[in-house]
Amino acid sequence: MKSRIILIGAGLSGLLIANKLKKAGHGVLVLEARGRIGGRVLTSWSENETPVEMGATWFGPQHPHLIALLKELEIPAFEQFMEGTAFFEPFSMTPPQAVEIPQEAPSYRIAGGTSNLIETLAHQLDQKEILLNQVVTRLDFQEENVLVFTDDLTFEADRVISTIPPALLTHHMEFEPALPGAIQEICGNTHTWMQDSIKTAIVYEKPFWRDKNWSGTLFSNVGPVSEFYDHSDASGTKYALCGFVNGGLVKYPEFERKSRVMAQLVRIFGEEAENYLDYQEQLWALEEFTKVPGGPDLFPHQNNGDELFAKGWFENRFFIAGTESSPHYGGYLEGAVYAASRVVDRITQM
Repeated sequence: MKSRIILIGAGLSGLLIANKLKKAGHGVLVLEARGRIGGRVLTSWSENETPVEMGATWFGPQHPHLIALLKELEIPAFEQFMEGTAFFEPFSMTPPQAVEIPQEAPSYRIAGGTSNLIETLAHQLDQKEILLNQVVTRLDFQEENVLVFTDDLTFEADRVISTIPPALLTHHMEFEPALPGAIQEICGNTHTWMQDSIKTAIVYEKPFWRDKNWSGTLFSNVGPVSEFYDHSDASGTKYALCGFVNGGLVKYPEFERKSRVMAQLVRIFGEEAENYLDYQEQLWALEEFTKVPGGPDLFPHQNNGDELFAKGWFENRFFIAGTESSPHYGGYLEGAVYAASRVVDRITQM
């Protein structure tokens, strides 16, 4: 067996890297701080078994690395439903406008939920190769190996690859010797995609909007919903609306947030919007392992793909390879796949 490599983070990048390195003959171990795999990929299931995406969802033809991976794993995808009238709210004092969305390049979703991709990758690893609830707190780079410390365990590795958001890396972890100042500064000032997002999904027995030749699409400058889409499943038998709510509503209690969302949807779609089966939401800003509390104000994708993320540190014994490290669609699913492939190529060529 070749060198033992520890991956920090069991999201898409971490699990894909582990799979690729294992196939190349390396020993791998994935340490995940959460009690689940997936990171910012999170498919939730309603009581009637409707899959709704609380995290990463869409991709398009401009994402070739992700598309190739789905084909390799034989995971089907389906086109996002966008047929019919959409609605746009430009101002609070004017009624919503019915608009037709131009037929541009389509968006796609992963059949069975985005977590289908995560679970498929995880199933190709041994159970002992993924450890949950392991918060890495310190890395010690010694002459012969790297010591990886969690709250109650210590591991030894030849190399360590972090796939968590760079901002979390420098906030949660100590390094001995210290991580060089240049990469520390970049990590602390790199935007974490979805860190302020609120995603909301509402499940229905029937797609009442389709019966009216509405696409279920809503764009609003008024809020609280900023964008919403038809979220019915690949089989066309489970129905939902899903999208983003203004991140500023994180400060409100759930019942008030829900009341405001439903009032807007009734205003747009009519009273039928109230007859739902399930209401779910995900506040990523409250996720300990997504957002650094009190971090700097950053614009979307700030410093994603910085050239320093391509380097190996501590004599090529430490790498940063999550989606924010990718210069190609950093922050997205495509960026996660690209970053994983890049670091695997680097290590296998050593």
